[in-house]
Amino acid sequence: MEIIKTELDGVIILRPHIFNDARGYFFESYSQREFDEQVMPVRFVQDNESRSSRGVIRGLHFQRPPHTQSKLVRCTSGRVLDVVVDLRLDSPTYGKWTSVELSAENHLQLFVPRGFAHGFSVLSPTAVFQYKCDNFYCPESEGGITLDDPFLNIDWQIPPSEAILSEKDLRHPLFKDFTSPFIETDKLYKK
Repeated sequence: MEIIKTELDGVIILRPHIFNDARGYFFESYSQREFDEQVMPVRFVQDNESRSSRGVIRGLHFQRPPHTQSKLVRCTSGRVLDVVVDLRLDSPTYGKWTSVELSAENHLQLFVPRGFAHGFSVLSPTAVFQYKCDNFYCPESEGGITLDDPFLNIDWQIPPSEAILSEKDLRHPLFKDFTSPFIETDKLYKK
């Protein structure tokens, strides 16, 4: 796999080596050994999948310590714009965000370390989104930031009149009203 660094330290795009022939294609979507060597040692414990229609925006979500999660995300059907926001108070990129289009055609994956909020918008008629997590889901630790935060000014590539949001995502606070629980970046991976 090819490792592509982003402007946010620790957020990595992974491009698999794809083998095409007359029958179709093959690629290794995940290798624990390669991931440990090329990205960082992480033990994923839960896989999730969602299916959404065009215009759905999910996020910006995170889990508070001690239940914080890293995620390895990909889109296996359709296209999404995947967005991550740095919430690590001691990071030089605190409050900055980056995005990448993930699709069934480009086969890209994105590693989202602990200490980041995550969300995505669906750009195709439907999309199937899959992600691995290195910690179990804990509803009491859920957190979020509003999707239309004026400080972050994220272009979700969906007109606001077409955006489909959950009631829960509509209630998240603005970034300026948010108190980050992620203080010491180097301790986020200690269990």
